[in-house]
Amino acid sequence: MSIPAAYLTVILIWSTTPLAIQWSAKGAGFAFAVMARMVIGLAVSVLILAVWRGGFPLHRRARASYLVGGMGLFGAMMLTYWGAQYIPSGLISVLFGLAPIFTGVLAVYLLEEDALTPGKLAGMLLGLTGLAIIFGGGHQLGGPHAVAGLAALLVAVLIYSTTLVWLKRIGDDSPPLATTAGTLAVSLPLFGLVWWFADGHVPVDVPRRAGAAIVYLGVFGSVLGFALYYYVIKHLETGKVSLITLITPVLALLLGHWANNEAVTAQIWGGTLCIGLGLTIHQWQALGDSLGRATARE
Repeated sequence: MSIPAAYLTVILIWSTTPLAIQWSAKGAGFAFAVMARMVIGLAVSVLILAVWRGGFPLHRRARASYLVGGMGLFGAMMLTYWGAQYIPSGLISVLFGLAPIFTGVLAVYLLEEDALTPGKLAGMLLGLTGLAIIFGGGHQLGGPHAVAGLAALLVAVLIYSTTLVWLKRIGDDSPPLATTAGTLAVSLPLFGLVWWFADGHVPVDVPRRAGAAIVYLGVFGSVLGFALYYYVIKHLETGKVSLITLITPVLALLLGHWANNEAVTAQIWGGTLCIGLGLTIHQWQALGDSLGRATARE
């Protein structure tokens, strides 16, 4: 696949994933929906590894990355699926747009990277302002558990960001598809336990839309999206990759409004704008370096 096609595919998958999460849980239950997604994802990744005869490393760093990735995936996805029951799907993408900011802060302390610059601090402040605006309008999101859903998503983003930094600290160089399979293999028993205690039975009549969403997330959200994202990271500058987290929240909000009749209030748009500006300022150096290299090539 060409790099532009891979880039656009990642944007498409990330923009549609929040809505697919909501649809997959309706009629199937959130615990079964996320477990079924992981079963499909693991089966597909193992099948591809077998067909392509890809390696599955089991050295110390690989095992550590599988364990950390699996635990992080379990925590982030379980909270995401639970919270998605109570908030508009577009907000899932908006909140996950904060991940680069959280990751940057954690990297300073866990990876001993350079201290935060005034620009990054300003970006963080804008991001937190946007978060406060969204939480302040939580009572307008259509349900008594909306604020709890927002809080669950925020914790999910923190877990996701911490996992990324920890994986970088481990420094495993295993193929992305092998890491995907190992991560899913570690997390699947945990998802199974939650499903067993929360519900414990397979839905007899899963709605067609929910079933299609589960399959879509298992194949595209859990395998193809992950592999293409690492492909994009390998071939593009950080600044261009960062644009993905700026584009997908807006597309996800519009898609949720158009396809799921979700109300997008002025507070949601205001909070999204602040988060987007904050992320832009936080990533400004990477964006500027990317633009400078593109101009130099011209």
